[in-house]
Amino acid sequence: MPDDLSQQIAKIVYNGFKSYRQDFQEITLAAQSRFENTDWLGAQEAGTRRLAVYGEHLLNVVSQLNGVLAERQITATLWARIRAAYLQLINAEYNAELFETFYNSVHRHITEDKDVTDLEMFVTSAHPTPPLFPDNPIFSTYRPKNDVVEMVFDIFHDFSFNVPWRNLEQDIGNILRSLAEERTEIKSTKELEVQILRSLFFRNKCAYIIGKLSYKKFTWPVVLPLLLNDSRQLYVDTLICDEDELSVMFSFTRSYFMVHTTHPHAMVDFLQSLLPNKKRSELYASIGLHKHGKTEFYRGFVAHLDSSTDQFIVAPGIKGMVMTVFTLPSYQTVFKVIKDRFAPQKSITAQQVREKYHVVKKHDRVGRMADTQEFQNLVLPRQRFAAELIEELLSTAPSSIEVSKDRVLIKHLYTERLMTPLNIFIDIANDDELLEALDEYGNAIKELAAANIFPGDMLLKNFGITRHGRVVFYDYDEICYLTDVNFRAIPEAQTLEDEMAAEAWYSVAPNDVFPEEFKRFLFGRRRIKQMFADMHGELFDPAYWQSLQKAIAQGQVMDVFPYRRKKRFDSYPHQESA
Repeated sequence: MPDDLSQQIAKIVYNGFKSYRQDFQEITLAAQSRFENTDWLGAQEAGTRRLAVYGEHLLNVVSQLNGVLAERQITATLWARIRAAYLQLINAEYNAELFETFYNSVHRHITEDKDVTDLEMFVTSAHPTPPLFPDNPIFSTYRPKNDVVEMVFDIFHDFSFNVPWRNLEQDIGNILRSLAEERTEIKSTKELEVQILRSLFFRNKCAYIIGKLSYKKFTWPVVLPLLLNDSRQLYVDTLICDEDELSVMFSFTRSYFMVHTTHPHAMVDFLQSLLPNKKRSELYASIGLHKHGKTEFYRGFVAHLDSSTDQFIVAPGIKGMVMTVFTLPSYQTVFKVIKDRFAPQKSITAQQVREKYHVVKKHDRVGRMADTQEFQNLVLPRQRFAAELIEELLSTAPSSIEVSKDRVLIKHLYTERLMTPLNIFIDIANDDELLEALDEYGNAIKELAAANIFPGDMLLKNFGITRHGRVVFYDYDEICYLTDVNFRAIPEAQTLEDEMAAEAWYSVAPNDVFPEEFKRFLFGRRRIKQMFADMHGELFDPAYWQSLQKAIAQGQVMDVFPYRRKKRFDSYPHQESA
């Protein structure tokens, strides 16, 4: 039974989560104001701020607990009593599962070297479904009572904006024409039903209305992206009513949405009904609950280990200079461990590598950088490791690995979605696939640059290609802010000896980059090099990079929309989408 001390500790953790959740909600609620005021830099800062508050509240709770404990250790028996007391506090909370995740974070922070066990933690959830039902439905239902135009107007009318519409009638016409073209299955509007989430989703410069469209036996997602023109008038940019296109919107390569909800479990249920192939861990992360997304990922991973028998193996492909990478063939995830020693050409420390991964976590990933989960002291069954992998880990990262008869302890690693390395894909691609992949590769570099990210090492092996054909960067040990790079043209040789010299005849500072050299080291085959140059030749010109630096210095924020240019309505002038 819980005693006074365990109840006191449980209450501190409980109040700590409540305080965190309040800060999280306040930042999220302000998203609409930032959108309406076109405060794009403020939106970026809010995203970074919201990521930080979890750790701040966690450290505050740990500090309070240290004061209460006065250097006493929390024993396994006391942890069990704390867990029981905490369970009593959260049993009447709708978001009990989120409370569990925060409790787990506190436990791991205080007892980092302890085994993960349900006796002390919530390894498996005590609340796989919320203890309470939502007070109100999280969506509204619409049917064409008189005509479909009125139904769509009602959808927009139920969202309150403090900016005017540019031409809502024209927008509705665009939506209905696009729907008729894309969903030819719909023969009559009489049997249409639309469920629309009552919360707007904000990201970058866009607000999204998201819902579900039903007709007879058919069901499709429906998404209406809303933008502001230069006069701060609202308009609908396109209609999305395809699962694959929605999946790209919720990709692991994109920044988390700002979406306010008091019932995230119900929202994830709704989103998963639209995206049945998307893991709940990714959906929780996509709505800003990245720590609970990590919890869901871990639980799913453990369940997969229990139901599978294959072994972890060294990842196929070219070995990295900074990371040892391994995979479980039956699981679409890669596991990355920082090596103890790097190749001589890598002038970087392990701590700097961690800092670069943190930069990616808090930065706008613009659909071009893979999200990661960071784990410490992860224990895995020894029998699931191939002998070759054990040998590889012990030879490259011995300070991070402890191997016993029954288990492998990895003190620090990152997990990332498995993708096909771009260099491997290009070797097996047909001509059409090659052309598309090279174009995507160039677009990825450009979009990262416009978001103030320079990949550093732009070799093809450091990029992957997703099942949707998008090229994504995933090797972060050399990334930096674009504005920290000095892009230079190669000086002309003054003598024949200079031109023939093996070493550069000009001085090179650590942050100097010469885009003309990209041609030489990015592509081995002349044909591929020429194809890429025809599509993205400006990447070899220092002036191109300098122009982007100037735009960033002027406070310009690029447009990043998770749909193709051809999807956009052409009613109003607008910039290109990603």
